[in-house]
Amino acid sequence: MGYYIGRRLLEVIPTLFLIVTIVFFLVYIVGDPVTLMLGENATPEQVKAIRDSMGLNDPLLVQYWNYITHAFVGDFGDSYQYREPAMAIVLERLPLTLTLAVGSIILALVIAIPLGVWAATHRGGAIDNVVSSLSVLAKAMPNFWLGIMLILLFAVTLSWFPVSGSGTWAHLVLPVITLGTGTAAEITRLVRSSMVEILSQDYVRTAHGKGLRESIVVFKHALSNAFIPVASITVLQFSTLLGGALVTEAVFAWPGLGQLLVKSVTQRDMPVVQAAVFVIALMVIALSILSDISFKLVDRRIKLD
Repeated sequence: MGYYIGRRLLEVIPTLFLIVTIVFFLVYIVGDPVTLMLGENATPEQVKAIRDSMGLNDPLLVQYWNYITHAFVGDFGDSYQYREPAMAIVLERLPLTLTLAVGSIILALVIAIPLGVWAATHRGGAIDNVVSSLSVLAKAMPNFWLGIMLILLFAVTLSWFPVSGSGTWAHLVLPVITLGTGTAAEITRLVRSSMVEILSQDYVRTAHGKGLRESIVVFKHALSNAFIPVASITVLQFSTLLGGALVTEAVFAWPGLGQLLVKSVTQRDMPVVQAAVFVIALMVIALSILSDISFKLVDRRIKLD
């Protein structure tokens, strides 16, 4: 296990190097941020002074070297808009995005596990068909559309929850439902398929033959084994939620990392964009490693390559 973790951590370095390199050149070709900062009425002297101070007049390879050497110590320079270190701004917004993602994954598990078990124990019946149809429908709904519909119904029409912003638990409800619905659908389908497979195993039939209660067979013998792939996929779904939070935060004006990234892209605030992508990539890679490790910890029979 120690060798595997060490090898995966070493693999993170070239992956991050590739990501920060791609982000640098993509941001570079988008356009000149100085023009956006100063406006169309700026004089050539003002533009040149700002470009010199930001190092934008250096050769491209010099800019890239300066960027890459500073990036790996977490220094992406100062934000063009906020005039503060970009990484500090990103880390300040990160807890709000994590709060949204954690709330969504908890909601998804609370919905998915009972529904998945219920559908599996009524395989082929009306309940199974209803749960499967709802899962497909929930998975097919785009986050932005679902978010807008929830706002119109529960915030505008019924006034049960605030339309946007953050600060109270009520602000969290609609974004969490929006972000967690698709994940709940995905996990429900996985729980159902895992439970159907487990319930057909010989040891489950043996448990039934011993006269054990249905609830003990399902929750003690079947669900504990069916939860192995679910635990691993849940960790991976958490990384997916971080990506989905970009859209959800924009819809609900949730002041997290996603909204900051979208705003920074439109304002061509390169240091913030680069720092945000770096942090998101780092979290996704860490979750991927954590998923593999959790898979091994849950089932000792699994070999890690």
